Amino acid sequence: MQTVNQQVAGRLMSSGLLKPEQFEAVMQHIGGTSARFEDAVLELGVLGEAEMLKALAAQYQTRFVSTEKLSKADIVRATLEMVPRKVAEAFAVFPIMFEAASGALSVVTCDPCDADLLREIQLASGAREIRAFLARPAAVRAAIAKAYIGDIHAFAILDRQAHAQFSAMLDVYERNLVSENSLSSSLAREGSGSSRGRIVSEKELVQAAASSSTSQRGGSFGGDELLELLNVVLTLLEANRQDLRGHSAQVARLTRRLLERMNVAPGDIRGLVAAAYLHDVGKMGQYHLTPLNVGQYDGHKIGAQKGFSTPRRLLESVRLSNDTVLAFEHMYERYDGSGFPDGMAGKEIPLGARALAITDTYADLTQNPKNPYRKTLSPAEACTVLAQYKETLFDPHLVDLFKNTVMGEDLRARLLANRYLALLVDPDPEETTVLELRLIEQGFEVTTARSAEQAMKLLAAGEFDVVVSELDLPRGDGLTLLAEARAQPWGKSLLWVMHTRRQGRVEAQRAFELGVADFVAKPAPTDVLVAKLKSMLDQRSSRANSRGVQGSLREMGLAELVQVLFHGRKTGNLRVRTPDGGGEMHFRDGALVNALFGNVRGADAVYAMLKLKEGEFGLDPTFQPGARIITESPEALLLEGMRRLDEGV
Repeated sequence: MQTVNQQVAGRLMSSGLLKPEQFEAVMQHIGGTSARFEDAVLELGVLGEAEMLKALAAQYQTRFVSTEKLSKADIVRATLEMVPRKVAEAFAVFPIMFEAASGALSVVTCDPCDADLLREIQLASGAREIRAFLARPAAVRAAIAKAYIGDIHAFAILDRQAHAQFSAMLDVYERNLVSENSLSSSLAREGSGSSRGRIVSEKELVQAAASSSTSQRGGSFGGDELLELLNVVLTLLEANRQDLRGHSAQVARLTRRLLERMNVAPGDIRGLVAAAYLHDVGKMGQYHLTPLNVGQYDGHKIGAQKGFSTPRRLLESVRLSNDTVLAFEHMYERYDGSGFPDGMAGKEIPLGARALAITDTYADLTQNPKNPYRKTLSPAEACTVLAQYKETLFDPHLVDLFKNTVMGEDLRARLLANRYLALLVDPDPEETTVLELRLIEQGFEVTTARSAEQAMKLLAAGEFDVVVSELDLPRGDGLTLLAEARAQPWGKSLLWVMHTRRQGRVEAQRAFELGVADFVAKPAPTDVLVAKLKSMLDQRSSRANSRGVQGSLREMGLAELVQVLFHGRKTGNLRVRTPDGGGEMHFRDGALVNALFGNVRGADAVYAMLKLKEGEFGLDPTFQPGARIITESPEALLLEGMRRLDEGV
């Protein structure tokens, strides 16, 4: 019986595009791997992609989709959800379009003539018809990774020629980049003699990437395309360092998440994410120089004092933004003022540098077994370490916000607290960070706006319980915003508090005329302000928790969800949706009274659902459960469920 690879080879040979000796070369290239014949043909350069796909599509009697077009496809979320991620990965099928009128779902696959495969996709999606188009196998996998997982770099590896060039650069990087001095000496040879065989340095590699991007765009360093390129370059540079593999990309992702949580402007985020990618350039010597390591070991500190400005010097001809340079040059400052190079303290330290100090240290603790603890720590353990150095090494407010970001503690707060929706209107991310954190701890759901225009759009589209606004706003002011809101039906009775550095009597009088509940001068104790807000909201409304809470099982597993709802004595319906189906758990005052999963009911449904590791959940606190079917306590159910999991029952 022919294998799939032999079938594909037969089709290419029958079309006259592939010769027997080429078939042997491709099969030898594949070896004992599970690689597909089509990808091996393209990797060896035997055929071009368009030429190969055109020939195969003609034999399959369908059309083909090139890798380039597939990489640029923007698929509607509803179409993606028709084929669950696990199904897409298992069958290497990617949905691209759904026609509601005909009920036809169009997909791309490397096996468009596989009737069994298409039947499985039809059953999984519920579509009346499946229309299959051809694409190379690696492109289908990349499309799945990009659309379902959010991996924006999934297609980068398919550029075979570029990848080979980067790999070659890696070899000379490992031989040459021992120190900045050796780097400089190799660069000195650039102008002498032929460039043939000349060592390619780390500076040239990163600088070429930056120069290429800026020359095409005419802008400054930090655009989205450049960040994607930096991810590829730095990932390859770190590939042969087991302790640092993927480190810069992880720091960049964490930095972006933290800054997005603070609602920093997208343009500013790009510059600081670029700093996260570049923070170790030229410093990858014997020691990994994180702020925590530098603060603990003299050898690390000496190395960092010598090399903190190396990224800037290596890239001085590239138009790095000022925020980018400040972030990586001041990442070794300490919050207590005892760091370097300038002995800055507190908020004197640039925001990007304070964020980078935290994300770099966290990534090192959770990924690098050579960190000060000589083992990789769990996220919870790493956050505990960060907390130990609050006020000394790290900004305490950013540490708390970062912990909430990576640990999902705000999710637990949302499950347990009465949900009030707050809008913070302030152009300064740092001013809102502490207040946002304290509001979250008290069960608020918080949205931030940086301008009056953005605030009006959010207010018109949302349903907020309270607004906390600064007076001085870009292209407007807080009093005008308040007056415009009061003129709208949704804003007439909205609870509004002014939280401002402007303390004029005239402004305060005008604010109270417009109906503010309070006029608070900065700086004010955030705990007191949050307590006042919650008290005012509680007095205005006797409602219980009437808003639902949604989340992912990756953020919080079902066992932990059950414990949180049990100890919080919550009532409601916990619905779970997974690629393989869905279920429900009904709670009354913390007791689990019933559960449904497929055709299973009661305690057995609970045990079945505890096996779920991926999916989404939603808590409806307005649901009132019926008669109690489950008599066991949640603790007993969890113990029995864990026993069954351990024993594979």
